[in-house]
Amino acid sequence: MNRRTFLVTAGVGVTLSLSGCLDGSGGAGAPTDGFEETNGDGGMSPVGSGNVSLPVPKDDLNRGASKDAIPAIVSPKFGSDWSDVDATLDDGELVIGVELDGEARAYPLAVLNWHEIVNDQFDRPVLVTYCPLCGSAVVAERTVAGDTRTFGVSGYLWQSDLVMYDRESESLWSQVLATAIRGSLTGSQLDLLPSTTTSWGEWRESHPDTSVLLPPPVSDTVTGRQTRDYDRNPYLGYETSSRVGIGFNDDVDDRLHPKARVIGVAHGDKAVAYPLSTLSETPVVNDEVGGLPVVAAATVDGTLVAYDRRVDGSAITFDRESGTDVLTGDGSRWDLHTGRALDGPHEGAALARANDRSLMFWFAWADFFPETTIYSTE
Repeated sequence: MNRRTFLVTAGVGVTLSLSGCLDGSGGAGAPTDGFEETNGDGGMSPVGSGNVSLPVPKDDLNRGASKDAIPAIVSPKFGSDWSDVDATLDDGELVIGVELDGEARAYPLAVLNWHEIVNDQFDRPVLVTYCPLCGSAVVAERTVAGDTRTFGVSGYLWQSDLVMYDRESESLWSQVLATAIRGSLTGSQLDLLPSTTTSWGEWRESHPDTSVLLPPPVSDTVTGRQTRDYDRNPYLGYETSSRVGIGFNDDVDDRLHPKARVIGVAHGDKAVAYPLSTLSETPVVNDEVGGLPVVAAATVDGTLVAYDRRVDGSAITFDRESGTDVLTGDGSRWDLHTGRALDGPHEGAALARANDRSLMFWFAWADFFPETTIYSTE
């Protein structure tokens, strides 16, 4: 694996306030502001494609903001659009799309760039998270050991990723790994749920009955009524620069640009990253990851998806209708956005997701899955 150090200052012409991650405290530090210091049993936990020693040492956590300075949403409200709020949501705006038991909701990054966490409720307690520094969306059930947890933003970063805390135990959690890394719940893992990072227009077209998260103060936060300028991106320029995090990453895997967007699939002891740049030039990829048959593709508008291509225990080899978001396989046509069979012998069936996490920046996937391979057509 080739590794080198990337610049940790923004490139020329990059406007990067990092308003959501910095509150002026800066620097590295250990959890000393009320977080639970009980470290659990420690030892090695098989998270990522290698083993991570838990609890994570205090010195490995870096202070980006004070606790709750980035106020998590605890009472989300939804509407059919943003026509009645003082902000705009254009079709091209990115959202995290979640569909559970036939109910679809969209969580705009215009909100999550400022709040990072939404404590929601479908037919079960759900946690929707986004780390702007890693470009990573992770959705999970927020039930641990039978108890519903309410999550907030600790203000710490680990491997440039959002570190969450749960109110009930004050344990600290890695967002990408969905694992408690310090505190009494160390080693506990959240059950991940499927999600898609896509445009509002594309999500709404494929899920016409969707609702969308309304920004605060309509939705309430852990610190009460809050509001931000949701028409402004506090990370403007970050996603195209070589900057990684806020300066704590020394070594970055340079096989891809650090901000290349990838969708990662991990199964067994294998992990594969599928870059948007490659999938945009390849109609459909039929692959296998650690014994899991995978079909991966990019939609016409650039949304990355990956599905388990088994139906009734048999793996299907897929093709694609030219210029469309329709796959063909085993006599049926399949909607690329949802994985559902539109007709034929499998009509009504749905492919399961192959990826546990939505797309993220390459550097983040490589940090947490260091032994990953990169899919290539060469």
